[in-house]
Amino acid sequence: MLNPEYVIGLVDGEGSFYVRVNEDPKRRNKTEFKFSVKLRHHDKEILDNLKQFFNCGNVYLQKDSRPNHTDCYRFEVNKKEDIFNKIIPFFEKNPPKIQSRKRDFELFKQISKLSQESILDKEKIKSLKKEMHWGLAVYGKSVRTVGNQ
Repeated sequence: MLNPEYVIGLVDGEGSFYVRVNEDPKRRNKTEFKFSVKLRHHDKEILDNLKQFFNCGNVYLQKDSRPNHTDCYRFEVNKKEDIFNKIIPFFEKNPPKIQSRKRDFELFKQISKLSQESILDKEKIKSLKKEMHWGLAVYGKSVRTVGNQ
């Protein structure tokens, strides 16, 4: 069985907190959340253990046909109930150590709180979402601290 410190290290290296704002008026879910960890196919057992650790999510094969790349497996949690009741509480108690991952988690948590309000502030959610993954400068992301909103 995995311990919290191992999980934090794994997420710091290979994890992702992701938010999608759905603009389709036919979709009931306007804000979608995903927590994931991706590893090479040789390491699937670790992702299966991660699924047991959190007692939620699924492990999927992610095929990759690019030259010099191998297939991977991805552990994903995208059910809101699990995100709100398992993933967020775990990372509140055991925050990521790497600054960029810690920052993404804090934004993820803020957006989750906004998504639960009776009146959805979609513009605020979009604004916070743009601040996530700031290490990806190629996408034109700005860099600012989580506290300066």
